[in-house]
Amino acid sequence: MIANVSYPKIKVSLLVLDGMRVKVKVDKVGEAEAVLDAGRNPKTVREIVKRLPIEAEALRWGDEIYFYVDFRLPEENTQTEVEIGDIAYWSEGPGIGIFLGKTPISTGDKPKAAGKVNVIGRITGNLEKLKKTPEGAKIRIQT
Repeated sequence: MIANVSYPKIKVSLLVLDGMRVKVKVDKVGEAEAVLDAGRNPKTVREIVKRLPIEAEALRWGDEIYFYVDFRLPEENTQTEVEIGDIAYWSEGPGIGIFLGKTPISTGDKPKAAGKVNVIGRITGNLEKLKKTPEGAKIRIQT
């Protein structure tokens, strides 16, 4: 079923949000392409899109880049095991994490989040470039 949502003065279906392309830009590092996945956590994706662009200071935790946000969303279809390239909203922070590889609590080759996360999309290009992101760099997710 396709649900209609209100989005900056126009109606947009969740189908439009699923597969929506966004950019992740990091000062002095570059840009990566990403795609949103509204199929897993549609309410979270809808609320994130309403707030784009999102800009913050990057932090590192192993091969995860994360940053805090100034809004809190509820948990939806949470998980702690994620895939390399996943982008997720972390309600405990609240923040957004970009998983580029193992985290300090990974037990295998896959990243493991510090807590329950709502996966909202994945990096589709230039993932290796993002691995060069230092703590403190300005990071921005935008359309």
